[in-house]
Amino acid sequence: MNTDLLRDLCETSGVPGHEDRVRDLIMAQVEGLFDEVTVDPMGSLMCKRNADTPDAPKIMLLCHMDEIGFLVSHISDKGYLYVQPVGGFDPRNLFSRRVKVCTDDGDYKGVMNPGGKPVHIASPEDRKKVPELSEFFVDLGMGEKAKDVIKVGDFVVMDEPFIEIGDKFVSKALDNRIACWLGIEVMKALGDKGRNAEIHVVFTCQEEVGLRGARTSAFKVQPDIGIGIDTTLACDTPGIAEQFATTVQGNGFGLHVRDSSFIADKALVREFEALAIANDIPYQRTMLAAGGQDGAAAQQAAAGARAIGIVVGTRYIHTVTEMIHKTDLQAALDVLVAYLADQ
Repeated sequence: MNTDLLRDLCETSGVPGHEDRVRDLIMAQVEGLFDEVTVDPMGSLMCKRNADTPDAPKIMLLCHMDEIGFLVSHISDKGYLYVQPVGGFDPRNLFSRRVKVCTDDGDYKGVMNPGGKPVHIASPEDRKKVPELSEFFVDLGMGEKAKDVIKVGDFVVMDEPFIEIGDKFVSKALDNRIACWLGIEVMKALGDKGRNAEIHVVFTCQEEVGLRGARTSAFKVQPDIGIGIDTTLACDTPGIAEQFATTVQGNGFGLHVRDSSFIADKALVREFEALAIANDIPYQRTMLAAGGQDGAAAQQAAAGARAIGIVVGTRYIHTVTEMIHKTDLQAALDVLVAYLADQ
């Protein structure tokens, strides 16, 4: 397993609308794997491998590049940065975080905290309060000089390293750099197989703010089959009832049947399920009551497409402690390679 690539992907900064660093990293990795590589007007990286047969079906893998983060919205006279989120954050996970502010001219380390009293002088009522996102600010430690180097619109990401613990990978941005990793590694593993289909691997932008890059790129490709590759919940942890677990880590990749953005094609679900069983690839069917993923954009593009999701169960999602099981990631890779090789 190419752990170094996954580490590089996760530790590279890129929030919605600012995916260029991630895109540059991927472009270097996909050299020679495709017949055409282009960047669309929104910034999605569109990679195409031609088929050997005429009128071949178009299969599109959608792998979003962006991570949740913030954009600087105001810089106070004292140099405190106020931010607006791009992506879904739970404020309870934002206390006392180390962050990185990314500018065109360089990156600056800082800390994020909410306004208010520290524990030593806070009242019991103060300690119970969960601040709103708008109450958090970033301190770069440079006072009023921050105005000289930071601009409104610069972006902010969590600043935490990728680590391995036990059988797990832990990092910020596993959602959805695991899909970027899969999009690259599946084509490396596929080799010259699967030439009866036209394969599009699209590394999309701005998924975390509404599947925006997937909508435009899928409209251009107009696939026959769309495969949304993403994380999903793994709530197999204390304090959550079994029926809400979604996935159990170590039980295989997720065969995504439904969320609030799409319902998977039944025939594709059966096909992937049969393929997993035949190849002894561990899997689990998954559903989400809310949320969406890029497969929905492929399904609804132009005249429509058959679509499915291939997902990896992730604990503590949308935090700096996102956690996946190595064997679940390998299972997702194995089933994608098996499916595309069979075309």
